[in-house]
Amino acid sequence: MMVSRNESSVKEFTLSGLSSSYELHIICFVFFLVLYLMTLLGNLAIIIIVYIDSHLRSPMYFFLSNLSLLDQCYSSVTIPKMLINILSDRKTISFNQCIFQLFFLHLFGGAECFLLTAMGYDRYVAICNPLRYHTVMNHRFCFWLVTFSWFAGFLHSCTQAWLIYQLPFCGPNKINYFFCDVHPLTVLACADTYFIDMSIIANSGMISLTCFVILLFSYLGIIATILKIRSSEGRRKAFSTCASHILVVTFFFGSCLFFYARPPVNYPADKLISILYTMFIPLLNPIIYTLRNQEVKNAVKKFSRSKFPAPPCGITVSLAVRRRLNGTLVTQAN
Repeated sequence: MMVSRNESSVKEFTLSGLSSSYELHIICFVFFLVLYLMTLLGNLAIIIIVYIDSHLRSPMYFFLSNLSLLDQCYSSVTIPKMLINILSDRKTISFNQCIFQLFFLHLFGGAECFLLTAMGYDRYVAICNPLRYHTVMNHRFCFWLVTFSWFAGFLHSCTQAWLIYQLPFCGPNKINYFFCDVHPLTVLACADTYFIDMSIIANSGMISLTCFVILLFSYLGIIATILKIRSSEGRRKAFSTCASHILVVTFFFGSCLFFYARPPVNYPADKLISILYTMFIPLLNPIIYTLRNQEVKNAVKKFSRSKFPAPPCGITVSLAVRRRLNGTLVTQAN
């Protein structure tokens, strides 16, 4: 029997901690804080570099800057609250805050899912139909792809938040997780959640699976085209333009399918994988795209030289001569 939302007695939830050891809490706090700051700074650097460098005005880098923005927002939904709870004795979150956290988590996660699919299509057109690339992937079309990604993520998050909000929670109120998500909350509901569970799987799982299948067919076409290239150097260059995106897609969709395309059962590996897709995957974006992309690396070097220029040659020589004269005077004085 379904209990109405107003009859729920739970006003706040207790989030699961990492360990009972205070020393381990301090280590985890410092480690996660460093990762979070690296994520923010790394993704912010990509956004700035793509914006100021005229050589990075192609659709691929337009999508990349939006992906960096999503990764910043995605990690900021959960990590600050988790850092506070690590050092706090009361690891609690109110019901409304929990729903808002769930809403924005699925908003940015869903938008990223669709954006990665759009990036896969961009690579498909660039490699399989290069002569029509700029005609197909024009600025207007890219803008609408990004807008659709955000709008689809918004609809997805509204559905997930509404499904959870209507559930009654009468106790217990301990979430066996670091943040609020759909499956850890449904197991706490004091009502039959079979229909809600199936709706969540149908919504999240089908979105992840559909985007993954589209990406799979895109890359099958890309691989077939690359294999037709006769020169090994040409094949290497063609594959290198997709390698970074393949790595990001593999980690992101792998974790999404693991969590949302299955029944709401808690597994021992859930906490570890939740750290992977909320902390490490947003950090992978700036690392992978800067280490594997020569254009981004050149833009970073150019930006570094413009902000931190080397001293003029004349000043360097005069300083060296002055040091040598000072050393000679000291020697003579001795």
